[in-house]
Amino acid sequence: MRILVIEDEKELLQDIARGLSLKGYAVDQADNGRTGCQMAIDEAYDLVVLDLNLPEMDGFSILKELRRENPQTKVLILSANSELDSKLSGFELGASDYLTKPFHFAELEARIRVLLNRKFVQQSNCLTYEAIVLDTLNRTIEIHGIPVGLTTKEFAILEYFLLNQGRLITQQELIDHVWNGDADPFSNSIRVHLSALRKKLKSALGHDPIQTKIGEGYRLC
Repeated sequence: MRILVIEDEKELLQDIARGLSLKGYAVDQADNGRTGCQMAIDEAYDLVVLDLNLPEMDGFSILKELRRENPQTKVLILSANSELDSKLSGFELGASDYLTKPFHFAELEARIRVLLNRKFVQQSNCLTYEAIVLDTLNRTIEIHGIPVGLTTKEFAILEYFLLNQGRLITQQELIDHVWNGDADPFSNSIRVHLSALRKKLKSALGHDPIQTKIGEGYRLC
């Protein structure tokens, strides 16, 4: 899971980033509003932790831009403002959650975990494509009603493709979302797992549903 933290208090920013990294998340940081907004729009983040009182561009303005450009990205607001009007404004603009400062890291991490789990909950817990049925709850996959054995990484790769059908996915995205940023982009690990998955899909479906765009990435289409 990939998270962006936008916070101008540098010590707090580093503490949050360090804590989330230890929990296995891939974390990027921005300490001003304009840079954070551009990063949030340009990159595929699963969740943005957003302070409101930021230099160069305030949090509400960032939230407006993000909702226009990347409406699916979860946003958790962090703010010292505990007034009801501020909370309502955040939710009206599309915030997923609102946590007031000061806070305990354990609560922040718990809220993030809930938001990310909610993001990937699908109706009936199944993702489908052609004859593929992937059960995210029981971690099983069937093709034409026949169970197909996948490794943990192969399952995670396929799940990410199914969640992003039709969209071009870069190798860096797979590193960030499947390997939590902990993979060497120049190693063969990613290509080996992807190649093995494609062979299994081709064997079961009769064709390879993953398209390669040389120098750009991959697409399930």
